[in-house]
Amino acid sequence: MRRFLPGGAGCLQWLGAAVLLALLLAAPVYAEDAEVLRARHAALAEQLGDNPFQRPLHLESRQTDDTLQGDIYALIEQPYALVGTALQGSAHWCDILILHLNVKSCRVASSPEGDVLRINIGRKFEQALADAYLFEFAYRVATAAPDFLQVLLDAKEGPLGTSRYRIKLEVVALDAQRSFLHLSYSYAYGMAARVATQGYLATLGRNKVGFSIVGRNAEDQPVYIGGMRGVVERNTMRYYLAIEAYLSALAEPPAARLEKRLDLWQSGVEQYPAQLHELERDQYLTMKRKEIQRQRADAASE
Repeated sequence: MRRFLPGGAGCLQWLGAAVLLALLLAAPVYAEDAEVLRARHAALAEQLGDNPFQRPLHLESRQTDDTLQGDIYALIEQPYALVGTALQGSAHWCDILILHLNVKSCRVASSPEGDVLRINIGRKFEQALADAYLFEFAYRVATAAPDFLQVLLDAKEGPLGTSRYRIKLEVVALDAQRSFLHLSYSYAYGMAARVATQGYLATLGRNKVGFSIVGRNAEDQPVYIGGMRGVVERNTMRYYLAIEAYLSALAEPPAARLEKRLDLWQSGVEQYPAQLHELERDQYLTMKRKEIQRQRADAASE
């Protein structure tokens, strides 16, 4: 039997072969992920072309005993060279997330493991940061290939015992002018969060619905899903509309982009009043301008 001696030529050959094998196994991963997303685009061709969203978009949601997840797939009429670059960078994500009406502030902090987004999430009105819940999302660019991007935002804990929050963004190039985007938003919940959500849905949120159609009423109008899946669908759509507004505003001069983003997000929300209407336009714009001004002042004082 042939033996490899530590430090000998046989050992070096074996180590070299192992390294080469690891590289060969790892190299196709990005391409595989890109092809998986392209295949999803092809499979959703009918849904992207014919849906009630007024845009080439498909939404899915799922609920288990302890998790909720919403997924949006959307065709973006912008080249990957633009989209892939714009959706990298932790500061860019703060510019995106602050558009959501529940996000009161977003600041980038450094940690030994990388950038962290410190996000205060609160109510749908002006609110002191001390009264909002502070999430710490670890920010990571998992893949940045010439035709595929994957960005992950993970927070271990949330209010009422919720945990394992994840925002996952994937974008793939389709051709020279178009990209295909997948946004996933998920979290885990326990009994306390379930009871609190059910209490909200029985009172203030009793008329809230999601986007998935679960039936038709006597007038043949769609009946939309409610409950906790309705909650996750609404929030996933709000985050997607923030991404869409951010990308669309890039065509404006830098000084005009913030106002354009705010305008586009509010306009996008109002396309779905049954699900997403919360504030009148002036209320939203006034609140967000104050929150962004506060955010900038806090950043300047650090």
